[in-house]
Order: sequence, then C-alpha cells, then structure tokens
Amino acid sequence: MFRSRSNNEEKAPTEKVTADLSKQPRDPEAPKGRPTPKRAEAQTQRRRASTVPTDRKEAAKRQREVRRTELAKQREALANGDQRYLPARDKGPVRKFVRDYVDSRFCIAEFFLPLAVIILVLSMVRIGSLQNIALLLWLAVIVLIVVDSIGLAFRLKRQLKERFADEPTKGAVAYGLMRTLQMRRLRLPKPQVKRGERP
Repeated sequence: MFRSRSNNEEKAPTEKVTADLSKQPRDPEAPKGRPTPKRAEAQTQRRRASTVPTDRKEAAKRQREVRRTELAKQREALANGDQRYLPARDKGPVRKFVRDYVDSRFCIAEFFLPLAVIILVLSMVRIGSLQNIALLLWLAVIVLIVVDSIGLAFRLKRQLKERFADEPTKGAVAYGLMRTLQMRRLRLPKPQVKRGERP
C-alpha cells in the first residue's frame, strides 16, 4: 500500500516537468536532434519543392513535354547516329559495329520488298507463262536471300568474336540480319558508312 502511494507521488512531479518543458519555446541555439543540412543540400531540396507541381494536370503536362523532348532527341539521334539518345536496342559499340558492317556490304535481302512487289504484279497477270516466271523468280529470290544471309551471319559472328571477345554479343547477328531486310535509304539509325568502306 505504502509503495503504490510513493510511486504515484514520484510520477506526478515528473509528468508536470515534462508538460512544462513541452510548452516552453525551443531555444534556437539548442541542437535539433539531427545534423543541419549543408547549404547545397538545402538549396536542392528547396528547388525540388518548388519544381514539384501540386496540380495533376500540370504534372501530366510536364510529363508530356519531357516525353516530347526525349522523342525529338531520339529522332535526331536516329538520323545522325548520336549514341547518347539512341533507343536501347541500337545502343552500344557492338550494335554500332553490326550496323556499319551490314551497311558497308551489298545484300540481296534489301531488295526483297521491291522484288516482291514486281513478282506479285507478274503473278496477277492472267498469262500462264508470266505466272510461271513469277513463281520461278519468287523461288530464286528466296533461295538467294537465304544463302546470302547465312554467309553474312557466319562472317559477322566471326568478326564479333575477334573484336568483342569480352563483351556480350547476344542478339547482335539477328539484329544485323533484320537490318539487311530494310532498304538502305529507309534504315534507322541512318547508315554512317558507304558501301565498300571498312567498318
């Protein structure tokens, strides 16, 4: 009994003291319990707070502007070959070498689309001999493209092993073969080397 009363008496004054301390104004010279941020950090935090938009419409508008500028930079990079702003699939020295290797060579596959249009027109004509020629042309074009692509794939693989032994080259050969199927003028990123020029 005596103990419980003495405990209550001890607790009461400490509670009063803590309540009084919380009401008192904090001394500006007293430590805050955390380190004071450096001037540069404080300025960047202030800038961040000022640039963060409070309105959702404003935030969406800013995101659209950022996306638009990024796409413009990407288009420019695809035209002039600037490595910094190229899409992820075209970035890196391996992909650049593959593009230059393909662009410096004459490939049959790049004429696939125009030849396909010619063959299609010939096959639509109601003359039996022309339709037979169109069929033979179609088979010849496919065989030539397959043979040329296999040869290019072997040569490209060998060059990649020699030049980029320590770097990952996964998917580089397929990337090169896909590039051969596009007409030279329509390739993106635009060719940076002339035909016959060493990459």
